[in-house]
Amino acid sequence: MNWKKQYNHWVDFPHLDKNLKKELSNMTEHELEDSFYTDLKFGTGGMRGEVGPGTNRMNIYTIRKANYGFSQYVLNRFEDAKERGVVIAYDNRHFSAEFALESARVLATQGIKAYLFDDLRPTPELSFAVRYLNAIGGIVVTASHNPPQYNGYKIYDENGCQLVPRLADEVIKYVNEIQDIFTIHIDEEKVLRDKGLIVDIGKEVDDQYIENVKSIQLNKDMDKSNLKIVFTPLHGTANIPAQRVLQECGYPHVYPVKSQCVKDPDFSTVSSPNPEDGDAFALAIELGEKIDADILIATDPDADRVGLAVKNLEDEYILLTGNQTGAILLNYILSQRQRQGALSKEGVVYNTIVTSSFGAEIAKKYELEVESTLTGFKYIGEKAEEIKDTEKEFVFGYEESYGYLIADFVRDKDSIQSVLMCCEAASYYKHLGKTLYEILLSLYEEYGYYFESLVNISLKGIEGQQKIKQILTDFRVNQPTMVSGLKIVAVEDYLEGKREDENGVSELTLPKSNVIKFILEDKSWFVLRPSGTEPKLKVYVGVVSHDQPASEYKNEMIKQYILTRIEALS
Repeated sequence: MNWKKQYNHWVDFPHLDKNLKKELSNMTEHELEDSFYTDLKFGTGGMRGEVGPGTNRMNIYTIRKANYGFSQYVLNRFEDAKERGVVIAYDNRHFSAEFALESARVLATQGIKAYLFDDLRPTPELSFAVRYLNAIGGIVVTASHNPPQYNGYKIYDENGCQLVPRLADEVIKYVNEIQDIFTIHIDEEKVLRDKGLIVDIGKEVDDQYIENVKSIQLNKDMDKSNLKIVFTPLHGTANIPAQRVLQECGYPHVYPVKSQCVKDPDFSTVSSPNPEDGDAFALAIELGEKIDADILIATDPDADRVGLAVKNLEDEYILLTGNQTGAILLNYILSQRQRQGALSKEGVVYNTIVTSSFGAEIAKKYELEVESTLTGFKYIGEKAEEIKDTEKEFVFGYEESYGYLIADFVRDKDSIQSVLMCCEAASYYKHLGKTLYEILLSLYEEYGYYFESLVNISLKGIEGQQKIKQILTDFRVNQPTMVSGLKIVAVEDYLEGKREDENGVSELTLPKSNVIKFILEDKSWFVLRPSGTEPKLKVYVGVVSHDQPASEYKNEMIKQYILTRIEALS
């Protein structure tokens, strides 16, 4: 069915939501084509797109379709799906509460109990709640750090882990069996509640989650009054739980950015609600300078990621990268556990193929195993589940995009855990007369100066998807042998599932994915991969050298080679 037929099917539907129908009447032909030319796809972060009418947009009908597919997946996969139920959480975005209720109604109409949070909650708490309630799965309505016009939908398995592709493909199969998006029947909310099929949850799960978060402390009895913390949830779901954890763990000097503690779906105080974006810290820096804070912390809207700003040697606040924060946290956790005699010889640290090698070198010093997964925290969550009944122990999991997991009672990245551990590390080192920035410098002196960069190339619509395929095909078919005077010694093609180096061709054990990684003779590397959640091509570059200027120069030369080659394809 082409996009015009899809469009006509929508406008001819007599019961089409009146607001969506009004939007359709005001759209250009180009906008209509982009809204109907395809269906929203599941990627590394689930289903995500702009809110509006159409099969390629987030609206009540695409939400119903996704949930109907998910309902058929759980009903056919698990005999006890109806009794165990599905947990549903949502963030502060436009229509998040409505989409969450629609999700509950679809599932409940199919006889599956829906546990619906009574207000917005962090994504990691949803992951925890699935396991705590022994549910068969979970749903979060969120678009994470995307712009305000976006919303999204993430699905979790019975272990509180986002569905990996082989399972998501099963859901998609059921979704694609739906011939007419408007034929999905759902009962009224009151009827379903009266039957006990929609159940509100809240305080009990909150309390249990918070107690588990508090258990990750390594120096619980340490005096924390030496630390001044500025915290902003960027209008999102971390506001209440993060401040509660810090208060209950004995941090008396927490200063919230009050204007960003409100549920504002337009994110009107920031250009982007993304802790990777330095501009998101503008108000936090303003408050930090006023009170002379030691650490500034920002979490993204669904509270699975966290960003830090700390003072450098010139007493200015700088934003740490995800790789830098990961290295600091990992070093603190491993050194403290070793000091306390609690570091398992069977411990495993997990990262991804686009994460810096910095943390891996730290872990190897402590003789821990390091395993890299594909991009997407679902793969780290999957690994945590795989080793739970073995001698191996989950020690730490993280990725460069500001996501960390300290304890695996959650099977997704968890900013609430991360906020607590960042503050503990900052307080501990301040007692020793050191800042987190000084700790970072000492780690560079010991392990080498690691420097990473990420370029997001926005390529929207049909033409954009074709361009991304063209770029990846070009690098795959016409592989470079030298970059910036450095020989490429290995190529890892995750779509082909093979690694080619001087020893020949070997098989990669990770799932197939349209990603290609080039490794240079000096241990530098770069990766090209399509975003799983946005219309972008992501280019990652990682290097290590003897000092900052050398690393930055090397990184820039590699990056310019890649961008120049991509530009030549236009």
